Amino acid sequence: MAIKYGRPIEPANHFPLEAPAGRTPPGLDLVHRPRRTRRTDWARRLVRENTLTVDDLIWPIFIVDGEKTRVPVASMPGVERLSVDEAVKEAERAAALKIPVLALFPYTDPARRSEGAEEALNPDNLVNTAMRAIKAAVPDIGLLADVALDPYTSHGHDGLIQDGIILNDETVEMLVNQSLVQAEAGADIIAPSDMMDGRIGAIRAGLDAAGFQDVSIMAYSAKYASAFYGPFRDAVGSKSTLTGDKRTYQMDPGNGNEAIKETELDIAEGADMVMVKPGMPYLDIVWRVKETFGLPTYAYQVSGEYAMIVAAAQNGWLDGEKAMMESLLCFKRAGADGILTYFAPRVAEKLAKG
Repeated sequence: MAIKYGRPIEPANHFPLEAPAGRTPPGLDLVHRPRRTRRTDWARRLVRENTLTVDDLIWPIFIVDGEKTRVPVASMPGVERLSVDEAVKEAERAAALKIPVLALFPYTDPARRSEGAEEALNPDNLVNTAMRAIKAAVPDIGLLADVALDPYTSHGHDGLIQDGIILNDETVEMLVNQSLVQAEAGADIIAPSDMMDGRIGAIRAGLDAAGFQDVSIMAYSAKYASAFYGPFRDAVGSKSTLTGDKRTYQMDPGNGNEAIKETELDIAEGADMVMVKPGMPYLDIVWRVKETFGLPTYAYQVSGEYAMIVAAAQNGWLDGEKAMMESLLCFKRAGADGILTYFAPRVAEKLAKG
């Protein structure tokens, strides 16, 4: 007599009462044995629900002044700030690896930062110069341009400030103009990361009026006021300039329903794609956004997430390669259509090797 759920039960008539010769009778009378499909590599691959491919990757890179220049970012081991010519080389590498999109962020010389972020509107600033150079060398790679003022402000905030208050509508006007110079320079995707109210609709209207109807918008719809951005701020040079914090415009980490509202507004205003940032601490938000709206949904595996994995691997506390791949697969399981990750070239190389 078998034991099932703590109670004795009689064997079902359709089960053999005697084990085949040479076999030991099973200890449990189970109809379902889920381990059968985990027993071998081919079986695991056959039933795998989610897979990671190179098509899921967006590679963020940092641009710096100079030529033949690569400046390591100390808090992001393996990541460098690149001069425009070096960025072109990495774009060629990305194209060879079939990475679909690069996301560009500038390290702006402090001398060109200002209260009014005028450098954001300079057609020849670092990002715009890099986009033109990359498009000339690798015309088929996608370019995502971050739209926000924090790389250009002397105070490190994403918006214009008056009497200590972030000005929403005045900032949105600046963001529209920033988007236009980026589109002119070759941006395929405009990605507003500022979290000002109404900026998606204003940018969409501005792009359309200027003849850039084919330029997409990926909205940072649920961007949280997170502690995980520290290394990124090192990379773009805003950590030392930031005064106060960004909690009056970035989202409270305790809120989930608010993310749905923000995303709904961005979609209504014309977003083609939406993003959740940070990534792994907010996989529940990725899931909810994708399930609710079905729009292409992306997650940003931010600098702090990257740095934690790399640091733990360097200390021998975990297998860095496995943790890297597992972390990105988890984004796909949560519903993300793609991931912005500094691991992109390493992952692409690994995937290419099978």
